[in-house]
Amino acid sequence: MSSINVVLLCGGGSDEHEISLISAGYIQSCLSTQESLNLIRLELTKSGQYIGEDAKRYSLSHDGYLVEFGTQNTDVKIDFVIPCFHGFPGETGDIQSFLTLNKLPFLGSGAEASVHCFNKITSKQWFTALDIPNTPYLFLSDNSVESIEKARTAFKQWDSLFIKAACQGSSVGCYKVDNIEDIESTIAQAFEFSPFVLVEKTINARELEVAVYEYNGEIIATLPGEIITDSEHFYDFHEKYAKDSKATTEIVADVPSDIAEQIRQYAIKAFKGMKLRHLARIDFFLSNENEILLNEINTFPGMTPISMFPKMLQNHGEDFGEFLMGIIEKRSGKK
Repeated sequence: MSSINVVLLCGGGSDEHEISLISAGYIQSCLSTQESLNLIRLELTKSGQYIGEDAKRYSLSHDGYLVEFGTQNTDVKIDFVIPCFHGFPGETGDIQSFLTLNKLPFLGSGAEASVHCFNKITSKQWFTALDIPNTPYLFLSDNSVESIEKARTAFKQWDSLFIKAACQGSSVGCYKVDNIEDIESTIAQAFEFSPFVLVEKTINARELEVAVYEYNGEIIATLPGEIITDSEHFYDFHEKYAKDSKATTEIVADVPSDIAEQIRQYAIKAFKGMKLRHLARIDFFLSNENEILLNEINTFPGMTPISMFPKMLQNHGEDFGEFLMGIIEKRSGKK
């Protein structure tokens, strides 16, 4: 079999740039033993340039070649792309639109599914349309007196709120509000990150995650794992990635089997209903009353040493490198 030219894109322009680089390193390590691959890593800088590991600048041509910037060198025909971005431009659907336009096969969901999942408001509308329970919410389209009053009314009904920028990943622009006097300033903060803001009821709940992936034509959901935070923190950006994080994880959550199965079925239903592809991490709340609520979908889950997706996949009996190779060979047409 001829060598498969795979371009691994990472970095990007979001606050998760550095996390993307760590995930890319994990993917590289998983594919390092695959002799049939010519894996080319490109980092997208925050200024919008693709830089190779050789420190040269590259571009992806409209006809599917990797081109060294400033030259006419088109020796490398791209067979497959792994867009390893967290946040913009990966989970936002931007890079998927570009790759689709240039007829380049790639790992993960398409542009439309990515857009719907990344926007916390449209995703919740999809969850409701698919008849999957989710957290009570309202959304704000502007930072106005009317919006602040709507949030205050919700606070009086729900006692505590989460105020979230609608289009950010890794809990960026996400704030817990336990004092009604903090609502106005918190809404202003959230609008600094997104033109739309989500206001959710605070749920006293366990945070459960499911890895969902396609394997041999079947959509598989793992047993739910659990994120355990201390009582003073929610699972924000710091708790996810900082060295002094107090969060811990359980690869298999200690929940009744019927609860675990219902969560798995909801996860598969969401994956199918929203037309996701290849892989996703789907997050749930399990309330103190054992109510299951779908929280959010991550269309390109983290692959860092503390990330849940690769651990849950491995626990389910899959080798992540072999999983990726199956998709690469099929999508590149070089199986």
